[in-house]
Amino acid sequence: MNTHAPNIRPVIRQLDDAAINRIAAGEVVERPASAVKELIENALDAGAKRITVDHADGGKTLIRVGDDGCGMSAADLPLALSRHATSKIDGSDLLDIHTFGFRGEALPSLGAVGRLGITTRVAGGEGVEVEVTGGRMGTVRPAALNPGTIVELRDIFHATPARLKFMRSDRAEAQAIGDVVKRLAMAEPYVGFTLRDVSGGGEGRVTFRADAQSGDLFDALHGRLAQVLGRDFAENALRINAEREGLRLAGYAALPTYSRGSSVAQYLFVNARPIRDRMLYGALRAAYSDFLSRDRHPAAALFIDCDPHLVDVNVHPAKSEVRFREPGVARGLIVSALRHALAEAGHRASSTLADATLGAMRPETPAPARVYQMDRPSGQSISTAYKMQAPQMDSPGFAESPSARIEPETAVTDQGLPLGAARAQLHENYIIAQTETGMVIVDQHAAHERLVYEKLKRQMAENGVAAQALLIPEIVELSEGDCARLMNVAEDLQRLGLTIEPFGGGALAVRETPAILGEVNAGAMLRDILDELDDIGESLNLQARIEAILSRVACHGSIRSGRRMRAEEMNALLREMEATPHSGQCNHGRPTYVELKLSDIERLFGRT
Repeated sequence: MNTHAPNIRPVIRQLDDAAINRIAAGEVVERPASAVKELIENALDAGAKRITVDHADGGKTLIRVGDDGCGMSAADLPLALSRHATSKIDGSDLLDIHTFGFRGEALPSLGAVGRLGITTRVAGGEGVEVEVTGGRMGTVRPAALNPGTIVELRDIFHATPARLKFMRSDRAEAQAIGDVVKRLAMAEPYVGFTLRDVSGGGEGRVTFRADAQSGDLFDALHGRLAQVLGRDFAENALRINAEREGLRLAGYAALPTYSRGSSVAQYLFVNARPIRDRMLYGALRAAYSDFLSRDRHPAAALFIDCDPHLVDVNVHPAKSEVRFREPGVARGLIVSALRHALAEAGHRASSTLADATLGAMRPETPAPARVYQMDRPSGQSISTAYKMQAPQMDSPGFAESPSARIEPETAVTDQGLPLGAARAQLHENYIIAQTETGMVIVDQHAAHERLVYEKLKRQMAENGVAAQALLIPEIVELSEGDCARLMNVAEDLQRLGLTIEPFGGGALAVRETPAILGEVNAGAMLRDILDELDDIGESLNLQARIEAILSRVACHGSIRSGRRMRAEEMNALLREMEATPHSGQCNHGRPTYVELKLSDIERLFGRT
């Protein structure tokens, strides 16, 4: 609690410029990565096609950003170091923003907390440089430089040493810088980026490099995402391209079977600006909610482009959050576009599953073979060896083994069938199918569970959710604001079998609940729905509960592990998988099949 001495009236004072700059710098420059972000955005706004970032000791002692952009003249350079001086807007319309920066705070803020040096040159002009220490600017001097700009920041926070105590380790700060560079590299695939760690002096070592891409937007973006997120993501990502009410969504989202243990592989951009928006992350999670368990997270890089007047980027000092004029449109666009792409993917599963399977199959590296000196075998020993190797007709063969069965040849061939033709069943649970290019191993229970689940969902969508009327309506006491928010979505809830009515004041009467849920705690359910409305602006709680019941029904109604299947049954299951969306993963996000290419199998046995 703040306390003031009695009988002493606080006096209002005008802070000096140095204090004002340091306070403003605290909002813009939180850590070295924040400074790197501001300088790269300035380079991109200057039209740079190549950007180089050097840092030492996690950016604590040195940050240097060089670009080949338009540069600055000797007359513009001092003005660029003045607060709220910018070439990016004229101040007449703060919503018409087409650049990363627009406040004119980055350079003076950096000069207020560290030792800042700028060297720049415009094409056809002379190079100039200036230094700023603790907010005090030196004189502008001539300098030699190719067209472009180099900004060098040394000893960050030397003017505010208290901030140094809150810095993390050099490694953690370097990782944060790398994350910033990679996010901006994803946003600008036609620009080349190089990140170097120059700790200890010298040329340093390159920790990240992304060459400029070419081609159309999707080809360039696909190539850049492969550079940043890896080839596995690029090979297992679905192209996203959708538009709604002035908002366009583009990018790539990974298959559900290429999920992660945390949300670290989720990247969102609005008008090429990297953002962290809770509503949009909620929409991404909602789009995959039917395919992943709660402990798995999707991987995606999504870009929303729209007229600047439809989104306000001036709501956070670091410009990491935005506010849409119609947030529901943006959220609905992400959910519908991703679900449409996942449905079109059909039975496709992640290619990394095959790599993991082959890795598990590979034997450990054997020790060097011992060399033995052997005499030439005699005729008797050769005859004995042949007898030992001859098959024993009275021993059970593969076909008679209780854990594996070979199906006789059928009329079904693997020609043109993505999942091939069934050839065997192992352990009464795994179907072995032959394809044109290899083989497929199917988990019969997981696959059929998904097929039954999708059928139940289609039936529910066609016939609606059956509701059960309560003999005595349950009265739930809430605040008036919470009641109003629930009544705003009352029609949506009624379609899912939950009927609510106002009961005066801050109370609601629950008259019907979804029959499939059985006996429910209506008060707890309504509060869960309110929590989701607060979190992502829409409630999926009720639908998720209903789908969870359908999932359990599908689990109990599907082919059980341990059941022998005839060849025609196995082939019918494969054909249904090929025709059913989302059949590549079960209701919990686990794969339903693994495909092994013939070339990989031959390499496993050393045949290539």
